Amino acid sequence: MPTGAEALRDAAARLDSAGIDAPMRDARLLLAHALGVESSALLHLAHDALAPDTAATFNTLVQARARHQPLAQIRGWRAFWGRKMHVTPDVLDPRPDSETLIERALDGPYETVLDLGTGSGALVVTLLAERCHAQAVAVDISPAALEVARLNAQRHGVAKRLDLRISDWFDAVDGRFDLIICNPPYIDAAEWETLARDVREFEPKIALTPGADGLAPYRHIAGRLSHYLAPNGRAIFEIGHQQGAAALALFQSAGFANLSCIPDINGKDRVILVQNSPNSAQKPAER
Repeated sequence: MPTGAEALRDAAARLDSAGIDAPMRDARLLLAHALGVESSALLHLAHDALAPDTAATFNTLVQARARHQPLAQIRGWRAFWGRKMHVTPDVLDPRPDSETLIERALDGPYETVLDLGTGSGALVVTLLAERCHAQAVAVDISPAALEVARLNAQRHGVAKRLDLRISDWFDAVDGRFDLIICNPPYIDAAEWETLARDVREFEPKIALTPGADGLAPYRHIAGRLSHYLAPNGRAIFEIGHQQGAAALALFQSAGFANLSCIPDINGKDRVILVQNSPNSAQKPAER
C-alpha cells in the first residue's frame, strides 16, 4: 500500500490532469476525509502506509473530484459561518459570498425570519443559531432541498424554531416578518454557459438560473414583498455582482425608498438591503 505522501502525489497529478484548479489542496482535503482526520494531521501520517480500505475510499473520492464533482458534495458538507452545513446534489453549495448577507442581517434585530428558497438552509439555520430567541419560516419548491435544510436545522439545534414549507416563493406563506432573506437563482442565460463544470454539471440548475436576464425572481418578489415585511422590517437579497443597479430599480418601482446595495469582501455588489418604513400599511397578503 502507498504511504500517505505517495497517495497524495498520485492524486494531485490525477486531479491536475483532469483540470482541477487546486489539485494538491483538494487531494489533501479528500485524503483527510478518507482518514477521518483534519487536514492538519496529514503531516504526521505522511510516511505511514494507507490501510487497504482507506486507499480504496481515497481512490473513489479522487475519481469523483476528477469528474469535477464539487468537494462539498463529495465530503457531504461545507463550512459556512463557522458551522458545517450538510450538502447534497439537491442544493447549492453555500458560498463564502453569501456570508455578506449574514453580516448584514446580524447588524439589526429580528425575532421572526422568512427565508425564500432556503435550499440547504445554511442562511436561516445560521441566523437562528446566532439569535436563540428568533423563529423562522423557510420555504422551497424542492422537497429534497427541504430535507437537507431539516437535517441542518437538527444538526445545529434550531429545528424546533424553524417551520419548513413547500412553497413557490410566497404561495404558502402568511403573516409578516421582521427579516426576509433570499438567495434566489440569478445567473443570466449568457453567464450560465460560462460556468465551471463543477457548478453547471453538478448543482441544481433551478437554484442557479431563471434564464433570460436573471432578474425574474426579484421582479416577482418585489411586487409582493410589502405584504409580508413588517413595519421597520428588513429584507436582504443576494444578487449577482453586475445586478446592483437593476435590482435596486425593481424595488424602487415597487414603492420602497430606503434601499442600499452592499459589496462583499472583494468589493463586488453582493446584497440588496430593503428597509421598510415604520408606518407601512398593514395590507392583507395577496393569495
